[in-house]
Amino acid sequence: MSFFIQNNSFYYVPKGIAKSFLLVISKMKALLPLNLVRINKKYLFDLLDSHLIHYASPITLTYAWSFGSLAGICLVIQMISGIFLAMHYTPHVDLAFNSIEYIMRDVRNGWLIRYIHANGASMFFIVVYVHIGRGLYYGSYMAPRELLWCSGVILLLLMMGTAFTGYVLPWGQMSF
Repeated sequence: MSFFIQNNSFYYVPKGIAKSFLLVISKMKALLPLNLVRINKKYLFDLLDSHLIHYASPITLTYAWSFGSLAGICLVIQMISGIFLAMHYTPHVDLAFNSIEYIMRDVRNGWLIRYIHANGASMFFIVVYVHIGRGLYYGSYMAPRELLWCSGVILLLLMMGTAFTGYVLPWGQMSF
């Protein structure tokens, strides 16, 4: 029998259960990302260095591989600015022009949000086309990734359809 002392009381526990309990605790400590005993400046700097500066990556990795994530960032910017613009836009033929004027003149930084949304759409398409060009250059459409390529083409068609609906909004510059 083993015993534990807690709050001036003795708890008798069978030896096998105590060993199992201590084994589980040691395994849980080993799974922690940082051992709390080893936290010091050198360890933190080494951790940052190994994950941010000297990260193991293939030699063929170039800047061209970052256009997919850049397209995702552009998409998030488009969605956020579009939500803010939709809060103030009225999609009615008689009221659309006035709502655009309201956004441009009276909404705080509304002109900036509208221009970010308009220019962000162009930047989004440029980044997506470069992303597609990189995929064509490196043969990403070939087996075994042809289904991934087909899903990307479907996303491109959906993106073009969504952009078309934005272009034909009443009193937008592209609808003239």
